[in-house]
Amino acid sequence: MYDTTRVLVVVLGFMASVGQVSQAAGDNGVKVVCYYTNWSQYRPPGGKFVPEDIDVTLCTHIVYAFAKLEDGVLAPTEWNDETTPWSKGMYERVTDLKKTRTTLKVLLAVGGWNMGSPNFTQMVSTAQTRSRFIEHAIGFLRERHFDGLDLDWEYPACRGSPPEDKERFIALLKELREAFETEAVKTGRPVLLLTAAVAAGQETIDAAYDVPLLVKYVDFVSLMAYDLHGSWEKFTGLNSPLYHRENETGAQATLNQDWAAHYWLKKGADRSKLLLGLATYGRTFTLADRSKHGLGDAATSAGHPGKYTDTAGFLTYYEVCDRLGSGWSTEWSDEQKGSFAYSSDQWVGYDDQKSLSVKVDYVKKLGLAGVMVWSFDLDDFAGQFCGKGKYPLLKTLAQSLHESTDYGPREEL
Repeated sequence: MYDTTRVLVVVLGFMASVGQVSQAAGDNGVKVVCYYTNWSQYRPPGGKFVPEDIDVTLCTHIVYAFAKLEDGVLAPTEWNDETTPWSKGMYERVTDLKKTRTTLKVLLAVGGWNMGSPNFTQMVSTAQTRSRFIEHAIGFLRERHFDGLDLDWEYPACRGSPPEDKERFIALLKELREAFETEAVKTGRPVLLLTAAVAAGQETIDAAYDVPLLVKYVDFVSLMAYDLHGSWEKFTGLNSPLYHRENETGAQATLNQDWAAHYWLKKGADRSKLLLGLATYGRTFTLADRSKHGLGDAATSAGHPGKYTDTAGFLTYYEVCDRLGSGWSTEWSDEQKGSFAYSSDQWVGYDDQKSLSVKVDYVKKLGLAGVMVWSFDLDDFAGQFCGKGKYPLLKTLAQSLHESTDYGPREEL
């Protein structure tokens, strides 16, 4: 499936130039789509993240998360998203980054897990409600200098969304695409981008998406191939394993990035529009027996919250590094291409520089359009914790993606 010699070259090449990226990500046409979260501003010192912390050389696209739906149209979520007479808003502080890197594209995401489906269901329910949303969205995006809209509906026809929403979601995409193109012709401006963040689980994919039509209308699709294991399960597992373990069967054997990417392709996704989602955080567990700390061993609950994110079952990469620095043991799963660490009854599975280099190699082999990353603020963005400079994970991606993408014939399905 992959060339381990080439992976080793990528890893060693990066290690020899940690912190150095000779060219901006995406200069070779590969997309690196990175999410900015507007709630990371509220973390305590050391974890607080604001737009000025973004390194614009690391990503080709920034997606601002999240706007919400209010009365069927786009609306800001945070009190300081919008610019006011007395302060520059977060929207403007992010879109201003395009002045530093003129090729950078900044999109606004609407939705997310916490918003769920009800407001989307209401908005897509009729041609009239969709038209109202679309007309408002074009003005909203243009006035705030966004380059496009990212739909993060989790998920059509799921989580209380009726089955008809699968078809209505496609209608929305089609109508948005047509309206964006018409507006561009009228104004002479570049066509607004239209993208979607989509699920990796088979049950959700089958219920939520008409894959060929979805991919037809969007510019790219970001496959959320993480949160594949976590403390909602009673055994340890990597957050975003590339491959399944040999002893996994049934549905468990589908909870990996390789399966999800191939399933989207088999359902009709275009490789040139599909991005593999990568995570800069880990999922944590409390072990049932501290002497049994391998993959698939019993767990009782979520792991302890991190100092900066204060969320049980979740640690940023820099919070993982903080624990590694206090003596946690680490192991590498060559079977799944990911790392895990443990101490006493605490356990975390996460991606590091080694695993992300392997995954970049996989993306190249499969001929995908690039990667999506959740998110800027979860990497060691200030270089305070991991001892590898600022943004060690994102710089690994930028370095690895910059190397030749001519890997011979694409892997066949």
